Amino acid sequence: QGALGLLLSRYGNTHDIVFGATCAGRPANLADSLSMVGLFINTLPVRVQVEPQAQVAQWLQALGAQQVQTTAHEHVSLRELQTWVNEGRALFDCLLVFESYPVATDMFQGQTAFQLENIQFNEWTHFPLTLLVAAGERLTITAKYRSGQISSDAITRLLDHLNTLIIKLSEKPQGCLQDISLLSPIEEQQLIEWNHTETDYPLERVLPDLLRLQAQKTPDATAVVFGKQSLTYGELHQQANQLAHYLQHQGIGTEHRVAIYLDRSLAMVVAILAVVKAGAAYVPLEPSYPPSRLQWMLKDADVSAVLSDQRLKLSPLPETAVSIDVSAGLQQPVTEPQHTLNPENSIYVIYTSGSTGQPKGVVNTHQGLVNRLCWTQQAYGLNNKDRILQKTPLSFDVSVWELFWPLLNGATLVIAKPGGHKDSAYLVKTIRQQQITTLHFVPSMLAVFLEEPDVSTCSSLQRVICSGEALSPALQKKFFAKLPNTELHNLYGPTEAAIDVTAWQCCPEQPASETTSEPASETTVPIGHPIANTQIYLLDKDNNQVPVGIPGELHIGGVGVARGYLNRPELTAERFVTNPFLSSEMVGSGHPTSIFPIIYKTGDLGRYRPDGAIEYLGRQDFQVKLRGVRIELGEIESALNEYPGIRQCTVLLREDMPGGPALVAYVVGNIAEKSATDIKQSMVAFLKQRLPEAMVPSAFVALETLPLTPNGKLDRRALPPPDQPARAVRVAPRNQTEIAIATIWQDILQIDTLSIYDNFFELGGHSLTATRMNTRLRQQFQIELPLHRVFEYPTIETLAVHIDALGIATQPTHTPTGHKEIEL
Repeated sequence: QGALGLLLSRYGNTHDIVFGATCAGRPANLADSLSMVGLFINTLPVRVQVEPQAQVAQWLQALGAQQVQTTAHEHVSLRELQTWVNEGRALFDCLLVFESYPVATDMFQGQTAFQLENIQFNEWTHFPLTLLVAAGERLTITAKYRSGQISSDAITRLLDHLNTLIIKLSEKPQGCLQDISLLSPIEEQQLIEWNHTETDYPLERVLPDLLRLQAQKTPDATAVVFGKQSLTYGELHQQANQLAHYLQHQGIGTEHRVAIYLDRSLAMVVAILAVVKAGAAYVPLEPSYPPSRLQWMLKDADVSAVLSDQRLKLSPLPETAVSIDVSAGLQQPVTEPQHTLNPENSIYVIYTSGSTGQPKGVVNTHQGLVNRLCWTQQAYGLNNKDRILQKTPLSFDVSVWELFWPLLNGATLVIAKPGGHKDSAYLVKTIRQQQITTLHFVPSMLAVFLEEPDVSTCSSLQRVICSGEALSPALQKKFFAKLPNTELHNLYGPTEAAIDVTAWQCCPEQPASETTSEPASETTVPIGHPIANTQIYLLDKDNNQVPVGIPGELHIGGVGVARGYLNRPELTAERFVTNPFLSSEMVGSGHPTSIFPIIYKTGDLGRYRPDGAIEYLGRQDFQVKLRGVRIELGEIESALNEYPGIRQCTVLLREDMPGGPALVAYVVGNIAEKSATDIKQSMVAFLKQRLPEAMVPSAFVALETLPLTPNGKLDRRALPPPDQPARAVRVAPRNQTEIAIATIWQDILQIDTLSIYDNFFELGGHSLTATRMNTRLRQQFQIELPLHRVFEYPTIETLAVHIDALGIATQPTHTPTGHKEIEL
């Protein structure tokens, strides 16, 4: 029981396990009980609590004493126990049946503790897993399992791990439970080999030097394009050099930080290169962020300067910062500025959502970024004919490789217009016009992009790179159906490392997991294997490496790990911890860049497939990803708690919202507003002054109290879905244009009844669903409808008037198919 409890706790990543155990049930106090005919067997729950620091022998003795106490209740039926607990689910999923024949005294001698016998799927198996243990001359375990839930390979591994634990528990009675590994020596070696990623890159170099070398090779080649404007490599570096000299004259250099407050443009690229060439680190500021958030970031980052232009100005600035126009430095020399950089110096600081109520800045280094860019070039091989579309906002680290990768390798960087990353029609047009070969999508935007009717005409695309969210097999299949000649790559990496740390090339011929005998993943495509000079560890709660198929927290090691959080020493110490695996696998490996003393605890869950590829399984905390944006729910809750009258609040990402996943806030307090509409409008306005738009909840629910579990914790499963917004005046669509718009809304928002006065965004619409709606409207009416018009005309009535005013006939070009009849 101890070995099984420890095994299940490691498999479930928990210290508290319950499984069923059968007992003989024959009353020991009756002398004739052995001669009585009948079935006395009963099943009782066994609870195994694993204390990592506990000594093995003492822990097993305590389990034995607990078993004696449990046996006193062996006549209580399992059904009766289930009634008492009333959890609405089975007490356990695993059953242990022990047949108590005489046990040989030398049962644990030798290399193998017991014989294994696998029995395939049995129709009568009442539990997903049943283990029958027979003790004779040898211990024999028979496994019965449901093949639809557990694969034969997984059962074989489970029995091997149980075998290993029985041996190790018997061999190390004085050891601690946390030191008992369930991995066999073969598995331990396999995990080491999967992390052997040592690659010889020029990691002693810093980014300005590598950029200069490329500029010297191709000074007359086109480096960057924005609309009808362009710069050659020579022109780009000359302008960046002049601004870099100006920054250095202002006393800005190594380990200084300079904020970039610019819209996407040629000037934005010049500004970033200038900061890097001056030796400083750049801090991107998103112009759409609330002023209060930008002011906080400026102060927290302790920036020396803010680079902006005449259209964008920030005030007031911290006392230590100066405002510099991006056009400054025109009188400075065009020669390369000198710097004192080394590979460990910072190159950029990007702010992410913070659970404490304020965003936190992540400091990344030249060494990490150079490694990532060298791996990218080795993996995908850009040349001077490639054209990379830079469309990601600077506040996301994907923008870093979009900017620097092409400029290191002689390709052309094409800058998308501000807001262009949200407009799928614009993206299709730009890809065709600019002959884009490579670009990035978060999966949610990729899904919208693939709905564009002309997406198949993007024949120049050679590769699409996905990251930021889980990529589903269904979206992968749709991608290859629309773009069969384009590569699709799925990457993974948090801001706390140099952009991406694992990579997987998707295959159009087969589902994600068909190459193994494991059940195919129904939710995500693998995130792949660690990139060069990077190690990935999947660890349980006791920091033990987990075997194939078992969930564990992703930990990142190697040269790409960030330095830590800016001005957050406690949080840095909590998340960036000493690498416990250096002594066993890295020291003496022969490559110094692989010996990196820190690993980053991501909070993400993953598991190994038999081929070493990693599958992403989600989060183990309350951080969420929504349309590619990383959000700490605690930051939203902290902002909500400042709203007058709020006593309690919580925020949840609900998957069952119209239009797809959305944030819902639940509030308790004395709220002055009377109606739900008033509450939402007031709170949205309040939060928009403090949070980025992507972090503002789509719905607000006022409750008298927050639901709690029996142990007093918040019961998130009991939080109710928000009611549909009240619609005072209900008028059904009156003409063909309004009916066609309503039908599109019905399909996108999954709403049956609509009024012409309904507001698309109040019904749950957001930027991505608005993009989908715009695509459908352009198909339906054969019109050119800029995306911003959807936001300007958010009701069916106003949108229909605008479409009709364009001179388009109200009769749609075709009748939508595959939709339910709209209820009017």
